[in-house]
Amino acid sequence: MASLTRLPVQLIATLVLALLIATCHAGSIAVYWGQNGGEASLSETCASGNYKFVILAFVFKFGKGQTPQLDLSGHCDPSSGTCTGLSKDIRSCQRRGIKVLLSIGGGVGSYGLTSEGDARQVAAYLWNNYLGGTSSSRRPLGDAVLDGIDFDIEQGGAKFWDSLARDLKNMGKGKKGGKAVLLSAAPQCPFPDEWDGGAINTGLFDFVWVQFYNNKPCQISAGRGAFLAAWKRWESVPAGKIFLGLPASKDAAGTGFVPAGQLTSQVLPLIKSSPKYGGVMLWSKFYDDQTGYSSAIKSHV
Repeated sequence: MASLTRLPVQLIATLVLALLIATCHAGSIAVYWGQNGGEASLSETCASGNYKFVILAFVFKFGKGQTPQLDLSGHCDPSSGTCTGLSKDIRSCQRRGIKVLLSIGGGVGSYGLTSEGDARQVAAYLWNNYLGGTSSSRRPLGDAVLDGIDFDIEQGGAKFWDSLARDLKNMGKGKKGGKAVLLSAAPQCPFPDEWDGGAINTGLFDFVWVQFYNNKPCQISAGRGAFLAAWKRWESVPAGKIFLGLPASKDAAGTGFVPAGQLTSQVLPLIKSSPKYGGVMLWSKFYDDQTGYSSAIKSHV
């Protein structure tokens, strides 16, 4: 094999450019975990090697003066303290380079913010109980420090989510030696999102996994034009990376499932050249276990 120093300069430049093109838009897979006790454990989920982001779902009750509550379905019971055992799994995931976030909201719950002060209280609770702060009471997931907070806001009004985002980011900056708080959001594909739009416009969100399902006018089945128009609108938001959110099986959503072969051959080539392309988000780990969807698309994302 010829040494690199003997290769023509133009060839070296071409190889470097090809490498950059191949890697700069390389995507990853994010998955929601926690809403079905029949899915793989958190440690098994991370050990699969399929995911770069695992989102624990959900803190379904918070704000409006309510005591926040976490629901991880059949995995553990926060009220009895059995979820603290997940700290070991969380740290195992993080050692593998996987970011573990906590999702607040969801399609079913009791949540919302009534004021900037209310947002500040929720931010302080999340910081002290799940992120880099400390709590006088038992932290629901033990002493592991999560990487960030995911906003899956689907009800509860549109106000003060921007305040919550700012407060969380500022708390991450304020602790010497602490790690920054990542922020993600899971808006619906109709643009702008009814609930998350104001928060996303703060420019503070690192990842936006757009739900291109249960929304017939803009999901992939609406046709190439409608889908690309929606994707381009989401590209315009002041956020880090945009992910294509999809159900991992036909049973995972009412509409919007895309067979793996169609996704990799027809859909991803349309969006992977985008500088903001981040990859694919899947709902959820339980359904992915049934279909093997992430394994089928991983090498193409």
